[in-house]
Amino acid sequence: MRQLEPARSHVGGSAFAGFRFPPEVITVAVRWYLRYGLSYRDVEELLAERGIDVDHVTVYRWVQRFTPLFADAARPARHATGDRWFVDETYVKVAGRWRYLYRAVDQYGQVIDVLLSEQRDTAAARRFFIRALAHGPAAVEVTTDEAGPYLRVLDELTRPPRTSPSSTATTAPKPIMLG
Repeated sequence: MRQLEPARSHVGGSAFAGFRFPPEVITVAVRWYLRYGLSYRDVEELLAERGIDVDHVTVYRWVQRFTPLFADAARPARHATGDRWFVDETYVKVAGRWRYLYRAVDQYGQVIDVLLSEQRDTAAARRFFIRALAHGPAAVEVTTDEAGPYLRVLDELTRPPRTSPSSTATTAPKPIMLG
């Protein structure tokens, strides 16, 4: 009779080497913290109710260490980038200095890209859209606040490429409609 192997965590076993607690406990604690927005002390209390004595500082260290690993493991399970984008920018204070934060979100609410810039100009919008377009297929529709830099850059990036008179084949990009 064939024996079943125990279920393995999505994060490689070597990432847990040297920790006192089993990978399953660490995984559950970090997932509770990330998924349910609990405090470190709340996670400590939930683990204590299950007979696991761990300090909230330890939970903090686990979250700092394993969150990037879990994010990388979950990335393939994300939706493919949608074809309708919602783009906007806002003014935020970062380290005491005001900056523009550009963000594109698709129709599923999945963040496509984010860019922090000192300027709100055509060059910043171009950098943002070039990076966002690198994440997958071009959007069929982009909804913006119709700011001037957005319109110029989108027009520039979606304009059909110029072809020489001797060229017979052209490829037209997907249209982007502003609304």
